[in-house]
Amino acid sequence: MVNSLRARLTFWHAAAVAGVLLVLAIATYFLLRENSIHRIDASLEDISSAFLATVQAELRDSHGAEDFKDAVREAIQEHSYRETTFSVFDSQRTLILASPVSPALLDSEMPRYTELRERATAVSNRRRRPFRTLTASGRLYRGFARTFVADGKTYVVVALQSMRSEQEFVAALGQTYALVIPLAVLLAGLGGYFLARRSLSPVATMSDQAERIGATNLQDRLAVKNANDELGRLAASFNRVLDRLEESFALQRKFVADASHELRTPVAILTGEAEVALAKSDRDPKEYRESLEILRKEALRLKKIVEDLFTLTRADIGQLPLSKSQFYLDELVADCSHNCRTLAQAKNIALHCAPSAELPVLADEGLLRRLFLNLLDNAIKYTPAGGKISVACERVGNHYLITFGDTGPGISQELQSRVFERFFRADQSRTASDSASGGAGLGLAICRWIAEAHQGSIALTRSDATGSTFTVSIPAPDASPEAERG
Repeated sequence: MVNSLRARLTFWHAAAVAGVLLVLAIATYFLLRENSIHRIDASLEDISSAFLATVQAELRDSHGAEDFKDAVREAIQEHSYRETTFSVFDSQRTLILASPVSPALLDSEMPRYTELRERATAVSNRRRRPFRTLTASGRLYRGFARTFVADGKTYVVVALQSMRSEQEFVAALGQTYALVIPLAVLLAGLGGYFLARRSLSPVATMSDQAERIGATNLQDRLAVKNANDELGRLAASFNRVLDRLEESFALQRKFVADASHELRTPVAILTGEAEVALAKSDRDPKEYRESLEILRKEALRLKKIVEDLFTLTRADIGQLPLSKSQFYLDELVADCSHNCRTLAQAKNIALHCAPSAELPVLADEGLLRRLFLNLLDNAIKYTPAGGKISVACERVGNHYLITFGDTGPGISQELQSRVFERFFRADQSRTASDSASGGAGLGLAICRWIAEAHQGSIALTRSDATGSTFTVSIPAPDASPEAERG
Protein backbone atom coordinates (compact mmCIF):
# COMPACT_ATOMS: atom_id res chain seq x y z
CA MET A 1 0.00 0.00 0.00
CA VAL A 2 2.83 2.41 0.90
CA ASN A 3 4.58 1.69 -2.40
CA SER A 4 1.48 2.33 -4.48
CA LEU A 5 1.20 5.45 -6.59
CA ARG A 6 -2.19 6.18 -5.02
CA ALA A 7 -0.68 6.27 -1.51
CA ARG A 8 2.22 8.45 -2.63
CA LEU A 9 -0.09 10.93 -4.33
CA THR A 10 -2.28 11.07 -1.21
CA PHE A 11 0.75 11.60 1.02
CA TRP A 12 2.21 14.36 -1.12
CA HIS A 13 -1.17 16.06 -1.46
CA ALA A 14 -1.66 16.05 2.32
CA ALA A 15 1.94 17.16 2.88
CA ALA A 16 1.52 20.06 0.44
CA VAL A 17 -1.69 21.19 2.15
CA ALA A 18 -0.05 20.86 5.59
CA GLY A 19 2.94 22.88 4.43
CA VAL A 20 0.78 25.64 3.01
CA LEU A 21 -1.34 25.81 6.16
CA LEU A 22 1.71 25.86 8.43
CA VAL A 23 3.32 28.66 6.44
CA LEU A 24 0.03 30.56 6.48
CA ALA A 25 -0.37 30.02 10.25
CA ILE A 26 3.18 31.16 11.03
CA ALA A 27 2.91 34.17 8.77
CA THR A 28 -0.47 35.10 10.26
CA TYR A 29 0.88 34.69 13.80
CA PHE A 30 3.84 36.99 13.27
CA LEU A 31 1.78 39.51 11.29
CA LEU A 32 -0.89 39.73 13.99
CA ARG A 33 1.79 39.91 16.68
CA GLU A 34 3.55 42.80 14.97
CA ASN A 35 0.27 44.62 14.35
CA SER A 36 -0.68 44.13 17.99
CA ILE A 37 2.63 45.58 19.19
CA HIS A 38 2.30 48.55 16.85
CA ARG A 39 -1.21 49.16 18.11
CA ILE A 40 -0.04 49.06 21.76
CA ASP A 41 2.87 51.39 20.95
CA ALA A 42 0.52 53.91 19.36
CA SER A 43 -1.81 53.65 22.35
CA LEU A 44 1.09 54.22 24.78
CA GLU A 45 2.18 57.31 22.89
CA ASP A 46 -1.35 58.71 22.94
CA ILE A 47 -2.05 58.10 26.62
CA SER A 48 1.44 59.39 27.54
CA SER A 49 0.72 62.60 25.65
CA ALA A 50 -2.64 62.90 27.42
CA PHE A 51 -0.93 62.21 30.79
CA LEU A 52 1.66 64.96 30.24
CA ALA A 53 -1.02 67.37 29.05
CA THR A 54 -2.84 66.84 32.35
CA VAL A 55 0.38 67.37 34.33
CA GLN A 56 1.06 70.65 32.52
CA ALA A 57 -2.49 71.81 33.07
CA GLU A 58 -2.30 71.09 36.80
CA LEU A 59 1.02 72.92 37.07
CA ARG A 60 -0.43 76.04 35.49
CA ASP A 61 -3.14 76.12 38.14
CA SER A 62 -0.81 75.71 41.13
CA HIS A 63 2.51 76.99 42.64
CA GLY A 64 5.09 75.70 45.09
CA ALA A 65 7.65 72.94 45.50
CA GLU A 66 5.08 70.28 46.24
CA ASP A 67 2.84 71.37 43.42
CA PHE A 68 4.70 69.11 40.85
CA LYS A 69 4.00 65.97 42.86
CA ASP A 70 0.38 67.02 43.28
CA ALA A 71 0.10 67.59 39.55
CA VAL A 72 1.56 64.16 38.82
CA ARG A 73 -0.74 62.56 41.42
CA GLU A 74 -3.76 64.23 39.84
CA ALA A 75 -2.69 63.08 36.38
CA ILE A 76 -2.23 59.49 37.65
CA GLN A 77 -5.66 59.53 39.21
CA GLU A 78 -7.29 61.04 36.13
CA HIS A 79 -5.61 58.54 33.79
CA SER A 80 -6.13 55.50 35.92
CA TYR A 81 -6.56 52.61 33.51
CA ARG A 82 -6.88 48.95 34.36
CA GLU A 83 -4.04 47.79 32.14
CA THR A 84 -1.82 50.90 32.16
CA THR A 85 0.48 52.37 34.82
CA PHE A 86 2.69 55.50 34.94
CA SER A 87 6.01 56.22 36.69
CA VAL A 88 7.72 59.65 36.81
CA PHE A 89 11.48 60.09 37.40
CA ASP A 90 13.65 63.18 37.79
CA SER A 91 16.89 63.80 35.91
CA GLN A 92 18.86 61.78 38.48
CA ARG A 93 16.64 58.73 37.71
CA THR A 94 14.98 59.04 41.13
CA LEU A 95 11.38 57.87 41.26
CA ILE A 96 9.08 60.74 42.15
CA LEU A 97 5.70 59.06 41.89
CA ALA A 98 4.14 55.94 40.40
CA SER A 99 0.72 54.45 39.90
CA PRO A 100 -0.45 52.52 42.94
CA VAL A 101 -1.06 49.40 40.86
CA SER A 102 2.36 49.46 39.21
CA PRO A 103 3.59 45.89 38.67
CA ALA A 104 6.67 44.61 40.47
CA LEU A 105 9.49 44.22 38.02
CA LEU A 106 11.65 41.11 38.16
CA ASP A 107 15.32 41.61 38.94
CA SER A 108 16.19 40.29 35.52
CA GLU A 109 14.03 42.98 33.92
CA MET A 110 15.50 45.96 35.80
CA PRO A 111 18.32 46.52 33.25
CA ARG A 112 15.75 46.65 30.46
CA TYR A 113 13.66 49.11 32.49
CA THR A 114 16.72 51.28 33.12
CA GLU A 115 17.64 51.14 29.43
CA LEU A 116 14.11 52.23 28.58
CA ARG A 117 14.51 55.38 30.72
CA GLU A 118 17.96 56.09 29.32
CA ARG A 119 16.69 55.80 25.75
CA ALA A 120 14.20 58.56 26.48
CA THR A 121 16.89 60.98 27.68
CA ALA A 122 20.01 60.09 25.65
CA VAL A 123 20.43 62.44 22.69
CA SER A 124 22.51 59.89 20.78
CA ASN A 125 19.63 57.40 20.92
CA ARG A 126 16.88 59.61 19.58
CA ARG A 127 16.59 57.45 16.47
CA ARG A 128 15.98 54.40 18.58
CA ARG A 129 12.36 53.90 19.53
CA PRO A 130 11.88 54.15 23.33
CA PHE A 131 9.80 50.95 23.59
CA ARG A 132 10.52 47.75 25.48
CA THR A 133 8.74 44.51 26.27
CA LEU A 134 9.08 43.71 30.00
CA THR A 135 8.00 40.97 32.37
CA ALA A 136 6.43 42.17 35.61
CA SER A 137 4.33 40.32 38.19
CA GLY A 138 4.37 37.26 35.92
CA ARG A 139 2.85 39.06 32.95
CA LEU A 140 4.15 40.76 29.82
CA TYR A 141 4.07 44.56 29.59
CA ARG A 142 4.91 46.93 26.84
CA GLY A 143 6.90 49.93 28.12
CA PHE A 144 7.23 53.44 26.71
CA ALA A 145 9.37 56.33 28.04
CA ARG A 146 9.61 59.99 27.11
CA THR A 147 11.08 63.16 28.63
CA PHE A 148 9.23 66.34 29.47
CA VAL A 149 10.10 69.68 31.12
CA ALA A 150 8.21 71.14 34.08
CA ASP A 151 9.24 74.20 36.10
CA GLY A 152 12.53 74.31 34.21
CA LYS A 153 13.47 70.76 35.16
CA THR A 154 13.67 67.60 33.02
CA TYR A 155 11.63 64.57 33.97
CA VAL A 156 10.99 61.12 32.48
CA VAL A 157 7.60 59.45 32.36
CA VAL A 158 7.44 55.66 31.84
CA ALA A 159 4.13 54.08 30.79
CA LEU A 160 3.55 50.34 31.04
CA GLN A 161 0.60 48.61 29.34
CA SER A 162 -0.34 44.99 29.91
CA MET A 163 -0.24 42.65 26.89
CA ARG A 164 -2.65 40.15 28.46
CA SER A 165 -5.43 40.57 25.92
CA GLU A 166 -2.97 40.19 23.06
CA GLN A 167 -1.49 37.08 24.68
CA GLU A 168 -4.95 35.60 25.14
CA PHE A 169 -5.81 36.36 21.51
CA VAL A 170 -2.58 34.77 20.23
CA ALA A 171 -3.14 31.73 22.49
CA ALA A 172 -6.70 31.36 21.21
CA LEU A 173 -5.41 31.69 17.65
CA GLY A 174 -2.81 28.97 18.31
CA GLN A 175 -5.44 26.67 19.74
CA THR A 176 -7.62 27.30 16.70
CA TYR A 177 -4.75 26.48 14.38
CA ALA A 178 -3.90 23.37 16.41
CA LEU A 179 -7.45 22.15 15.83
CA VAL A 180 -8.06 23.40 12.30
CA ILE A 181 -4.76 22.46 10.66
CA PRO A 182 -4.84 18.71 11.53
CA LEU A 183 -8.50 18.58 10.56
CA ALA A 184 -7.75 20.33 7.25
CA VAL A 185 -4.82 17.98 6.59
CA LEU A 186 -7.04 14.98 7.35
CA LEU A 187 -9.74 16.25 4.99
CA ALA A 188 -7.09 17.03 2.36
CA GLY A 189 -5.71 13.51 2.71
CA LEU A 190 -9.14 11.96 2.32
CA GLY A 191 -9.91 14.21 -0.63
CA GLY A 192 -6.51 13.46 -2.17
CA TYR A 193 -7.06 9.74 -1.73
CA PHE A 194 -10.48 10.00 -3.37
CA LEU A 195 -9.11 12.05 -6.26
CA ALA A 196 -6.09 9.75 -6.68
CA ARG A 197 -8.29 6.68 -6.62
CA ARG A 198 -10.72 8.19 -9.10
CA SER A 199 -7.95 9.47 -11.37
CA LEU A 200 -5.92 6.25 -11.28
CA SER A 201 -8.85 3.85 -11.60
CA PRO A 202 -8.46 3.85 -15.42
CA VAL A 203 -4.78 2.96 -14.92
CA ALA A 204 -5.75 0.03 -12.68
CA THR A 205 -8.31 -1.06 -15.28
CA MET A 206 -5.74 -0.83 -18.07
CA SER A 207 -3.26 -2.77 -15.94
CA ASP A 208 -5.78 -5.57 -15.41
CA GLN A 209 -6.63 -5.63 -19.11
CA ALA A 210 -2.96 -5.61 -20.12
CA GLU A 211 -2.29 -8.46 -17.65
CA ARG A 212 -4.85 -10.63 -19.45
CA ILE A 213 -3.41 -9.99 -22.93
CA GLY A 214 -1.05 -12.68 -24.13
CA ALA A 215 0.13 -14.36 -27.28
CA THR A 216 -3.20 -16.15 -27.68
CA ASN A 217 -5.39 -13.00 -27.51
CA LEU A 218 -3.27 -10.26 -28.99
CA GLN A 219 -6.36 -8.99 -30.78
CA ASP A 220 -7.74 -7.61 -27.48
CA ARG A 221 -7.28 -3.91 -26.86
CA LEU A 222 -7.43 -1.53 -23.90
CA ALA A 223 -10.63 0.44 -23.46
CA VAL A 224 -10.22 4.16 -24.24
CA LYS A 225 -12.80 6.27 -22.36
CA ASN A 226 -11.45 9.71 -23.25
CA ALA A 227 -9.05 9.82 -26.17
CA ASN A 228 -8.14 13.47 -25.47
CA ASP A 229 -6.71 13.17 -21.95
CA GLU A 230 -3.33 11.77 -20.88
CA LEU A 231 -4.65 8.35 -19.89
CA GLY A 232 -6.61 8.08 -23.13
CA ARG A 233 -3.47 8.85 -25.14
CA LEU A 234 -1.55 6.32 -23.04
CA ALA A 235 -4.14 3.64 -23.76
CA ALA A 236 -4.13 4.54 -27.46
CA SER A 237 -0.32 4.33 -27.55
CA PHE A 238 -0.41 0.95 -25.83
CA ASN A 239 -3.04 -0.24 -28.33
CA ARG A 240 -0.78 0.83 -31.18
CA VAL A 241 2.04 -1.16 -29.58
CA LEU A 242 -0.30 -4.15 -29.45
CA ASP A 243 -1.14 -3.59 -33.13
CA ARG A 244 2.54 -3.74 -34.00
CA LEU A 245 3.07 -6.78 -31.79
CA GLU A 246 0.11 -8.56 -33.33
CA GLU A 247 1.42 -7.79 -36.80
CA SER A 248 4.90 -8.96 -35.77
CA PHE A 249 3.51 -12.18 -34.29
CA ALA A 250 1.46 -12.78 -37.42
CA LEU A 251 4.52 -12.26 -39.60
CA GLN A 252 6.55 -14.51 -37.35
CA ARG A 253 3.94 -17.27 -37.48
CA LYS A 254 3.72 -16.89 -41.24
CA PHE A 255 7.50 -16.93 -41.49
CA VAL A 256 7.75 -20.12 -39.43
CA ALA A 257 4.96 -21.74 -41.42
CA ASP A 258 6.49 -20.75 -44.76
CA ALA A 259 9.97 -21.82 -43.65
CA SER A 260 8.60 -25.14 -42.48
CA HIS A 261 6.81 -25.59 -45.78
CA GLU A 262 9.90 -24.72 -47.82
CA LEU A 263 12.16 -26.96 -45.76
CA ARG A 264 9.70 -29.84 -45.72
CA THR A 265 9.88 -30.41 -49.48
CA PRO A 266 13.66 -30.89 -49.83
CA VAL A 267 13.77 -32.88 -46.58
CA ALA A 268 10.98 -35.15 -47.86
CA ILE A 269 12.81 -35.60 -51.17
CA LEU A 270 16.06 -36.37 -49.39
CA THR A 271 14.36 -38.90 -47.12
CA GLY A 272 12.35 -40.54 -49.90
CA GLU A 273 15.25 -40.78 -52.30
CA ALA A 274 17.48 -42.27 -49.60
CA GLU A 275 14.84 -44.83 -48.74
CA VAL A 276 14.47 -45.78 -52.41
CA ALA A 277 18.24 -46.12 -52.80
CA LEU A 278 18.41 -48.35 -49.74
CA ALA A 279 15.34 -50.44 -50.63
CA LYS A 280 17.29 -52.76 -52.96
CA SER A 281 20.76 -54.10 -52.35
CA ASP A 282 21.45 -55.08 -55.96
CA ARG A 283 20.69 -51.79 -57.73
CA ASP A 284 22.66 -50.72 -60.76
CA PRO A 285 25.47 -48.16 -60.04
CA LYS A 286 23.85 -45.78 -62.52
CA GLU A 287 20.69 -45.72 -60.44
CA TYR A 288 22.75 -44.97 -57.34
CA ARG A 289 24.41 -42.09 -59.16
CA GLU A 290 21.03 -40.74 -60.21
CA SER A 291 19.79 -40.95 -56.60
CA LEU A 292 22.95 -39.25 -55.33
CA GLU A 293 22.55 -36.49 -57.90
CA ILE A 294 19.01 -35.89 -56.72
CA LEU A 295 20.22 -35.85 -53.11
CA ARG A 296 22.99 -33.40 -54.04
CA LYS A 297 20.59 -31.00 -55.76
CA GLU A 298 18.10 -31.06 -52.91
CA ALA A 299 20.90 -30.64 -50.38
CA LEU A 300 22.17 -27.62 -52.29
CA ARG A 301 18.65 -26.21 -52.37
CA LEU A 302 18.25 -26.84 -48.65
CA LYS A 303 21.63 -25.22 -48.02
CA LYS A 304 20.63 -22.11 -49.97
CA ILE A 305 17.36 -21.79 -48.05
CA VAL A 306 19.15 -22.15 -44.71
CA GLU A 307 21.82 -19.63 -45.71
CA ASP A 308 19.17 -17.12 -46.81
CA LEU A 309 17.26 -17.60 -43.58
CA PHE A 310 20.45 -17.14 -41.59
CA THR A 311 21.28 -13.97 -43.54
CA LEU A 312 17.83 -12.45 -42.92
CA THR A 313 17.91 -13.42 -39.24
CA ARG A 314 21.30 -11.79 -38.72
CA ALA A 315 20.12 -8.73 -40.60
CA ASP A 316 16.99 -8.46 -38.43
CA ILE A 317 18.99 -8.47 -35.18
CA GLY A 318 21.70 -6.16 -36.53
CA GLN A 319 24.53 -8.69 -36.57
CA LEU A 320 25.35 -8.26 -40.24
CA PRO A 321 27.29 -4.98 -40.36
CA LEU A 322 28.29 -3.37 -43.63
CA SER A 323 31.90 -3.58 -44.74
CA LYS A 324 32.15 -0.43 -46.82
CA SER A 325 34.86 0.33 -49.33
CA GLN A 326 35.41 2.75 -52.21
CA PHE A 327 34.72 1.27 -55.66
CA TYR A 328 32.93 2.00 -58.93
CA LEU A 329 29.32 0.92 -59.13
CA ASP A 330 29.26 0.75 -62.94
CA GLU A 331 32.13 -1.73 -62.91
CA LEU A 332 30.34 -3.92 -60.36
CA VAL A 333 27.14 -3.96 -62.43
CA ALA A 334 29.07 -4.81 -65.60
CA ASP A 335 30.98 -7.58 -63.81
CA CYS A 336 27.77 -9.15 -62.45
CA SER A 337 26.21 -9.01 -65.91
CA HIS A 338 29.25 -10.65 -67.44
CA ASN A 339 29.15 -13.46 -64.87
CA CYS A 340 25.49 -14.23 -65.65
CA ARG A 341 25.87 -14.29 -69.45
CA THR A 342 26.59 -18.03 -69.46
CA LEU A 343 23.34 -18.77 -67.61
CA ALA A 344 21.44 -16.50 -70.00
CA GLN A 345 22.95 -18.09 -73.08
CA ALA A 346 22.03 -21.55 -71.77
CA LYS A 347 18.36 -20.46 -72.01
CA ASN A 348 18.90 -18.57 -75.29
CA ILE A 349 18.33 -15.22 -73.53
CA ALA A 350 20.02 -12.04 -74.69
CA LEU A 351 21.62 -10.18 -71.75
CA HIS A 352 22.67 -6.58 -72.48
CA CYS A 353 24.38 -4.22 -70.02
CA ALA A 354 24.37 -0.61 -71.18
CA PRO A 355 27.67 1.25 -70.77
CA SER A 356 27.76 3.97 -68.13
CA ALA A 357 29.91 6.82 -66.90
CA GLU A 358 32.07 6.30 -63.85
CA LEU A 359 29.94 5.98 -60.72
CA PRO A 360 32.15 6.02 -57.60
CA VAL A 361 30.46 4.86 -54.40
CA LEU A 362 31.28 4.00 -50.79
CA ALA A 363 29.36 0.82 -49.98
CA ASP A 364 29.58 -2.88 -49.15
CA GLU A 365 30.71 -4.36 -52.46
CA GLY A 366 29.95 -7.95 -51.46
CA LEU A 367 26.33 -7.22 -50.47
CA LEU A 368 25.65 -5.10 -53.56
CA ARG A 369 27.10 -7.86 -55.72
CA ARG A 370 24.69 -10.31 -54.07
CA LEU A 371 21.78 -7.91 -54.69
CA PHE A 372 22.59 -7.53 -58.40
CA LEU A 373 23.20 -11.26 -58.90
CA ASN A 374 19.87 -12.09 -57.22
CA LEU A 375 18.02 -9.71 -59.54
CA LEU A 376 19.84 -11.09 -62.60
CA ASP A 377 19.15 -14.66 -61.46
CA ASN A 378 15.44 -13.85 -61.09
CA ALA A 379 15.35 -12.20 -64.50
CA ILE A 380 17.00 -15.23 -66.15
CA LYS A 381 14.76 -17.63 -64.23
CA TYR A 382 11.47 -15.99 -65.28
CA THR A 383 12.40 -14.92 -68.82
CA PRO A 384 11.41 -17.48 -71.48
CA ALA A 385 13.78 -18.69 -74.18
CA GLY A 386 14.41 -16.08 -76.84
CA GLY A 387 13.73 -13.26 -74.39
CA LYS A 388 15.86 -10.27 -73.47
CA ILE A 389 17.33 -8.86 -70.25
CA SER A 390 18.63 -5.30 -70.08
CA VAL A 391 20.73 -3.74 -67.33
CA ALA A 392 21.50 -0.04 -67.02
CA CYS A 393 22.86 2.30 -64.36
CA GLU A 394 23.00 6.07 -64.21
CA ARG A 395 23.14 8.98 -61.79
CA VAL A 396 19.92 10.93 -61.26
CA GLY A 397 20.28 13.77 -58.79
CA ASN A 398 21.74 12.46 -55.55
CA HIS A 399 21.10 8.79 -56.32
CA TYR A 400 22.38 6.05 -58.55
CA LEU A 401 19.60 4.15 -60.33
CA ILE A 402 20.29 0.59 -61.48
CA THR A 403 17.50 -1.00 -63.55
CA PHE A 404 17.01 -4.68 -64.41
CA GLY A 405 14.41 -5.33 -67.10
CA ASP A 406 13.21 -8.64 -68.52
CA THR A 407 10.62 -9.84 -71.02
CA GLY A 408 9.02 -12.44 -68.75
CA PRO A 409 5.29 -12.95 -68.19
CA GLY A 410 5.09 -10.22 -65.53
CA ILE A 411 3.31 -10.20 -62.17
CA SER A 412 -0.38 -9.56 -61.67
CA GLN A 413 -1.33 -6.11 -60.35
CA GLU A 414 -2.77 -7.33 -57.07
CA LEU A 415 0.42 -9.24 -56.19
CA GLN A 416 3.02 -6.63 -57.11
CA SER A 417 3.01 -5.03 -53.65
CA ARG A 418 3.95 -8.37 -52.04
CA VAL A 419 6.93 -9.39 -54.15
CA PHE A 420 9.43 -8.37 -51.46
CA GLU A 421 7.75 -10.40 -48.71
CA ARG A 422 9.63 -13.40 -47.38
CA PHE A 423 8.63 -16.74 -48.94
CA PHE A 424 6.25 -14.96 -51.29
CA ARG A 425 6.09 -16.20 -54.86
CA ALA A 426 3.74 -14.96 -57.51
CA ASP A 427 1.42 -16.97 -59.74
CA GLN A 428 2.43 -20.20 -61.43
CA SER A 429 3.26 -18.56 -64.74
CA ARG A 430 6.00 -16.66 -62.96
CA THR A 431 7.15 -19.52 -60.72
CA ALA A 432 6.80 -22.64 -62.81
CA SER A 433 10.52 -23.30 -62.69
CA ASP A 434 10.93 -22.47 -59.04
CA SER A 435 11.25 -26.01 -57.87
CA ALA A 436 13.92 -26.83 -60.39
CA SER A 437 15.93 -23.67 -59.83
CA GLY A 438 15.88 -23.83 -56.08
CA GLY A 439 13.97 -20.61 -55.34
CA ALA A 440 12.26 -20.20 -51.98
CA GLY A 441 10.93 -16.65 -52.17
CA LEU A 442 13.75 -15.14 -50.07
CA GLY A 443 15.90 -13.55 -52.78
CA LEU A 444 13.91 -10.32 -53.16
CA ALA A 445 13.54 -10.00 -49.37
CA ILE A 446 17.34 -10.10 -49.10
CA CYS A 447 17.61 -7.59 -51.95
CA ARG A 448 15.32 -5.17 -50.14
CA TRP A 449 17.32 -5.49 -46.92
CA ILE A 450 20.62 -4.83 -48.73
CA ALA A 451 19.21 -1.74 -50.45
CA GLU A 452 17.75 -0.35 -47.24
CA ALA A 453 20.98 -1.10 -45.35
CA HIS A 454 22.68 1.29 -47.81
CA GLN A 455 20.00 3.96 -47.17
CA GLY A 456 18.57 3.15 -50.56
CA SER A 457 15.53 1.32 -51.91
CA ILE A 458 14.36 -1.26 -54.43
CA ALA A 459 11.06 -1.21 -56.25
CA LEU A 460 9.15 -3.05 -58.95
CA THR A 461 8.71 -0.10 -61.29
CA ARG A 462 7.04 -1.99 -64.14
CA SER A 463 5.37 -5.37 -64.55
CA ASP A 464 2.96 -6.30 -67.30
CA ALA A 465 2.58 -8.80 -70.10
CA THR A 466 5.73 -7.48 -71.80
CA GLY A 467 7.95 -8.07 -68.79
CA SER A 468 9.09 -6.60 -65.47
CA THR A 469 11.58 -3.95 -64.37
CA PHE A 470 13.21 -3.70 -60.95
CA THR A 471 14.95 -0.44 -60.00
CA VAL A 472 17.56 -0.14 -57.26
CA SER A 473 18.32 3.31 -55.84
CA ILE A 474 21.61 3.86 -53.99
CA PRO A 475 22.62 7.28 -52.53
CA ALA A 476 25.41 8.86 -54.51
CA PRO A 477 28.24 10.90 -52.89
CA ASP A 478 27.83 14.65 -52.80
CA ALA A 479 30.59 15.04 -55.35
CA SER A 480 31.96 12.73 -57.97
CA PRO A 481 35.71 13.19 -57.70
CA GLU A 482 37.75 11.92 -60.60
CA ALA A 483 39.81 9.03 -59.34
CA GLU A 484 42.09 6.71 -61.12
CA ARG A 485 40.94 3.16 -61.42
CA GLY A 486 43.35 0.94 -59.58
